[in-house]
Amino acid sequence: MRPSEAGYLRVSEIFFSLQGETSRVGLPTVFVRLTGCPLRCGYCDTEYAFQGGDRISIVDILTKVASYGTRYVTVTGGEPLAQKECLALLSLLCEAHYSVSLETSGALDVSAVDPCVSKILDIKTPGSGEAERNRWSNLDCLTSQDEVKFVLCDETDYLWAVEVLRERRLDRICPVLFSPVYGKLDPAALAAWVLRDHLPVRVQVQLHKLLWGEGPGR
Repeated sequence: MRPSEAGYLRVSEIFFSLQGETSRVGLPTVFVRLTGCPLRCGYCDTEYAFQGGDRISIVDILTKVASYGTRYVTVTGGEPLAQKECLALLSLLCEAHYSVSLETSGALDVSAVDPCVSKILDIKTPGSGEAERNRWSNLDCLTSQDEVKFVLCDETDYLWAVEVLRERRLDRICPVLFSPVYGKLDPAALAAWVLRDHLPVRVQVQLHKLLWGEGPGR
């Protein structure tokens, strides 16, 4: 069944920038940031997206995305899957032949996400304050086109993430990203730990923050 274009979504912003994270880092990308999130991670840099925004039809979102003339689209939040019409938007973007990625907290079910979408799934660490919200069954829905991301506050988070990585053999499922919390964990220290422990992960720094400073970036 073809997804409906008749729905509406609460949208915090739609903007064009360079992708600052994941394997798509540096690519010109349209970001559709949806409003709302059931989590409250201590390091969140998009708290302004927790509420507010504008109610926009899916048709108008697709039109706005098309106006930027790029093939890469990231649907993010907040937590985009907190709005049920997000699934329809993702499928319609895929139908329009965009290369689509979804940034999700991992706390909500991803099993119904269009298989053409690249899921960027966070695993929340103890330092986030939301580790108990991890929905581990989501790992069964991942394929090699998806990515798992750990955002690390400190060495305790790092050691916890290493244990999860090894116990669940995450690198055999999809690429794994280790990212330091901006301004809290020294990226060089994280790099040294990864090299010391010979981890099969990608150390990720947020390109947009290197370019434009603290905040979500443009």
